[in-house]
Amino acid sequence: MQTQPSASPPVTMPETAVHRISDNMLLLLIGVGVVLFHIFTNSQYGFHRDELDILMNARQLDWGYVAYPPLAPFLARIELTLFGSSLIGLRLFPALAQGIVVVLVGLMARDFGGGRLAQVVAALAVAISPMALTAGMLIQYLSFDYLWWVLLAFFVTRLLRTENPRWWLGIGTAVGLGMMTKYTMAFFVAGLVVAVLITSTRRYLRSPWLWAGVGIALLLFLPNLLWQIQHDFISVDFLSAIHARDIEWGRTDDFLIGQLHTAVNPFTVPLWVAGLLFFFLAPAGKRFRPLAWMFLTTFGLLWVTNGRSYYVGPAYPMLLAAGAAWVDSWLHTLSPRGAWWVKAGLAAMLLVGGVVAVLIIKPVAPINSPLWDVTAEISDTNSEMVGWPDLAQQVADIYASLPAEQQATTAILAGNYGEAGALDLYGPEFGLPPVISGSNSLWARGYGDPPPETVIVVGFEAGYARRFFASCQPVGRVTNQYGVTNEETTYHTTIFVCQRPWQPWPDMWAEMQWFQ
Repeated sequence: MQTQPSASPPVTMPETAVHRISDNMLLLLIGVGVVLFHIFTNSQYGFHRDELDILMNARQLDWGYVAYPPLAPFLARIELTLFGSSLIGLRLFPALAQGIVVVLVGLMARDFGGGRLAQVVAALAVAISPMALTAGMLIQYLSFDYLWWVLLAFFVTRLLRTENPRWWLGIGTAVGLGMMTKYTMAFFVAGLVVAVLITSTRRYLRSPWLWAGVGIALLLFLPNLLWQIQHDFISVDFLSAIHARDIEWGRTDDFLIGQLHTAVNPFTVPLWVAGLLFFFLAPAGKRFRPLAWMFLTTFGLLWVTNGRSYYVGPAYPMLLAAGAAWVDSWLHTLSPRGAWWVKAGLAAMLLVGGVVAVLIIKPVAPINSPLWDVTAEISDTNSEMVGWPDLAQQVADIYASLPAEQQATTAILAGNYGEAGALDLYGPEFGLPPVISGSNSLWARGYGDPPPETVIVVGFEAGYARRFFASCQPVGRVTNQYGVTNEETTYHTTIFVCQRPWQPWPDMWAEMQWFQ
């Protein structure tokens, strides 16, 4: 008589794999939550002056611009095509970028040896960073530059964790995308070069994968490099001028103190300090020490060259991930009560730090409310989002008051890229004439053919306007319906109608180029 075979035990997935799947899902949910949070809090006020510049250049696609590489305007052009001038739609890609950032940081914490707690803490610590909150709010190059720095750190972490040289392909891709977004990526790359040369990672110098990664980076950056060559490296002149201006205005004086409240959330400072120490003091951190040298080199270079404090900001997420992983491992050495108190402290740090940062940075305060007054004292970011449609309406009223024969030969001359961008965005619905300006990339686009006979001048002081035109009549003053104080309502507030240039337009235009 045959016996029935015994039933096979059910096939179960190893516990580590089960945890990994659930951890991945948790990180994904946090990432989605970050994206939705930005979407639902990005709809107040209006566009920031920096966004208006990006959107204006998005309508004039090129392989380079005076102030920055082409990737951010290219992505903005996609959003313009999909969403028109919708505030929420044009800020969708920045929100998505920050969702990806928090997932990458959580994965880095896992590679550093952190469990679920470390991954969640790292992801949330980055999400409440002032730079991350700003990057998820505005369509500008910072939004994507932040992502590429984190992506580069993630790929380097993967390389060090797995010792698989194929990760150099990802490293090269992140570098190339970063250089096509913001040139400060070069400082992080310098940090990577130093880290490779002074650690055992230099063994990869003999790897074809490293040089393939270099080739990818160069290939991605090549179009902008060729554009720079064709334009006599004008961005170098721009960056030199802006750097000198920032030093003169004292914008670089707070470099060190800014690391405590601008580059990262001040409530998470202990976490990134622990992360930096992790690479030197923790046995598990030794293999990842090149990341520490990447950070220290980048920090040092930006410090000695008088960079602005926020330039280092995208390098901190990897430190937050390392700090979270180290704290997580330390928890296992504590008593249950001690571990509970540490976890409670982490939760309080993230909750309080997050609430404070959101109230200060995100566009959530009602205009002219007590909270608005506080945030306006801390930063002018939100106040620079107010009043642009009002400016377009004021210029439209002035233009409509001109005789029809004069309107046909009129242009708008804007003093800065914010004014030019606002009039370029809102001008068509008011039937406004073209906008010209000597600011950044606008200067190369010229003054039109035939040259205008009348210009509505916005953003000039009276003396500067009359330097170029024999007749300049004040016809209005820039205001906004909310009474908000910002650059437009504080400086160069008079609007002029000017005629009879002192010089022929080609000669005058040669003197009208400026960097902002």
